Amino acid sequence: MLEETIDRLDFLKPEDIYIAINEKHLKLTKSLAPQIPESNIIIEPDLRDTASCIGYAAAIIDKNHPDEVMAVIYADHLIQNKVEFAVKLQAAEKVAQKHNTLNIIEVPALSPNTNYGYAKIGKSLETIDDSEIYELLHFEEKPSIDKAKQFVKDDSYLWNTGIYVWKAKTLLEKYQQYQPETFKVLQKIQNSLNTGKSHETISSLYPTLEKISIDYAIIEKVDPSEFRILKANLGWSDIGNFEAIYEELATSDQNITRGDVKTLETSDSLIYADTDKPIKVIGLKDVVIVDTPEGLLVCDKNQAKRVKEI
Repeated sequence: MLEETIDRLDFLKPEDIYIAINEKHLKLTKSLAPQIPESNIIIEPDLRDTASCIGYAAAIIDKNHPDEVMAVIYADHLIQNKVEFAVKLQAAEKVAQKHNTLNIIEVPALSPNTNYGYAKIGKSLETIDDSEIYELLHFEEKPSIDKAKQFVKDDSYLWNTGIYVWKAKTLLEKYQQYQPETFKVLQKIQNSLNTGKSHETISSLYPTLEKISIDYAIIEKVDPSEFRILKANLGWSDIGNFEAIYEELATSDQNITRGDVKTLETSDSLIYADTDKPIKVIGLKDVVIVDTPEGLLVCDKNQAKRVKEI
């Protein structure tokens, strides 16, 4: 999925692509993306959620490319319409340059998914390169199943993909306004870049950042009038848990397996064996079993999104 994410950005120069990762993924990332300069690989010293990660990346990009537009693109998203994705990204860049707004590429809600956030759009404000630019009325985060069913019937509700396009400088201004303590840390990190003391500064300061998502830290606090929404048909899915992987790979009631797996009267399940030890499963339905050298996960497939809790 990392390779596919980079491939769909082939209209960009490799030096204009940054990858933000945890340190333990560095060796793998370098082997999968040798065309990306190593200086463009941003290593997060600690797991501090998306507000810290995206703010950190914005500080680096703003330092290296003043007044430039950045897009936040996730390696765990499935996007089947590569051409549409490129068109909407480039249109969103023009909106960001023109209005200094926070822009999001959203997709039609195809099912009543309670794991996704939703964005309600209003009127079309302008057209750029044949792309309609809409006003945002409000966000609705992970609704009840009844609300989600209503949203699917209403064309004005879109799935919130979190594919953000904005000037790095504009985003940092929002941190200064809504997360002043985080902004102070990001400013210190930015000032340390290219000084020879950046590694020491980042290693000591980054773990002090609040562990919070960008949705709660910034997005939900900004006035909706400061957003612009681009509606796109991307063939999009957020592969955020094992149930989502199963839904994308499976047809009918089949099992999705990897490794030395044998099943008997078992259906609708995802079973991965990532060790030399075989897995045998009898008489189960809708389960996830993942066995790795690091540990074993067994859960109801419909509860896979709760992995963080345990």
